[in-house]
Amino acid sequence: MNMNKHRQFAHPIAIFFLTLPYGISSGFVSVTLPFILVQHGFSVAAAAAITAVGLSSNLWRFAWAPLTDLTLSLHKWYIIGIAMCAISLFSLVFVPLAVAYSRILMGVVFVSQVAATFVFAPVGGFMAKSIEEGKKGRAAGYAQAGNMGGVGFGGGAGIWLASHLSFEASCTIVSVIMLLCTCALYFVPRLQSDKTQSLLRGFQSTALGVKDLLRSRVGIFTALMVMTPIGAGAAGYMWSSVADDWRVPTDTVALVTGVLSGLVSTIGCIIGGWVADKRGRWWGYFGAGSLMALVTLVMSLAPFSPLSFVSGVLCYALLMGVANAAFCAALLRAIGTHLAATKYALLSSLGNLGAVYMIFFNGWLHDTYNIRAMLLGETLIGIAFVVVFLSALFWFKVVDKLVVDHSLITSE
Repeated sequence: MNMNKHRQFAHPIAIFFLTLPYGISSGFVSVTLPFILVQHGFSVAAAAAITAVGLSSNLWRFAWAPLTDLTLSLHKWYIIGIAMCAISLFSLVFVPLAVAYSRILMGVVFVSQVAATFVFAPVGGFMAKSIEEGKKGRAAGYAQAGNMGGVGFGGGAGIWLASHLSFEASCTIVSVIMLLCTCALYFVPRLQSDKTQSLLRGFQSTALGVKDLLRSRVGIFTALMVMTPIGAGAAGYMWSSVADDWRVPTDTVALVTGVLSGLVSTIGCIIGGWVADKRGRWWGYFGAGSLMALVTLVMSLAPFSPLSFVSGVLCYALLMGVANAAFCAALLRAIGTHLAATKYALLSSLGNLGAVYMIFFNGWLHDTYNIRAMLLGETLIGIAFVVVFLSALFWFKVVDKLVVDHSLITSE
């Protein structure tokens, strides 16, 4: 007997386990793989480029997200996404870790992250449709906890397994763990796809949603803001590849950028959900983004020692969790329930742009100048954008509208 058919609502903690594979996949390609590639002769910039290209798939996930709303059920799409994600990540076993194979590695990583978007989109639908209204902020926190915790686990466990066993064993074990997370579907009620519109109409609705978004002054502000580096945490995707600048032992890198960062980020996500509900979603987002810039500033000025690396990375991870939870809570409040997976994917995909171009930029700064320049560059850019957009908030006086105006992304 399939009891999840009779569940009216899902418990928010189920969202944590459903989001975990998405984070694990991202963590493996953004933490484990760059670390291994640098050990095999890749430059920091080359490793960062492979990571950035893979993560760039998140910019386009809104394009195929209507498939998850308009065709199969969200449960079926989630299972398909997990299978694709695990298989593509496991296929890295068959690619030589040599500079000559950079393009092949880049292609496989990109495919693996496209597959991960088919895990991410259904989870957005689960949160919008199966979580009680009064618990959606909590669900947002758990979702980001799963994402950030998964990045920490996928990255840290991946490095440890690759260092103590082999890269092939690391890929295999991480892929199996992702598959096990499908068990959490048992605790989510069955959700039927929205077949009241054709697939073509679904894609047209997405286009109309973008058009409506860009008609509004508040919509323009929101779209521009989520594409900035504020709270993007680009340095978080590079700590493992630049750890040598702090003379950090391999096991410490694995522990700090992996398990500990995942744990601290999870705590940050829970805190971020509370801040978003009690103090305001966007204020939590801007506040965390400002403090992240402060952390990179302090790291650039402090002595380059393992202690500075550990403390800086963990503070950064905590604040990144706060920023992500506040951002996710704002999206959930706005998307409603109709075509929820599509709308969630649309706005959240824009939110990945800042991380993608900042990873490229950080890698260039590091290799052209040094680690200090990279940290100062992220600090100055982050603070500049916070000042500009906070000034715009006061100028337009739209703080309340940013929280409650559903017309920004709805086109029904």
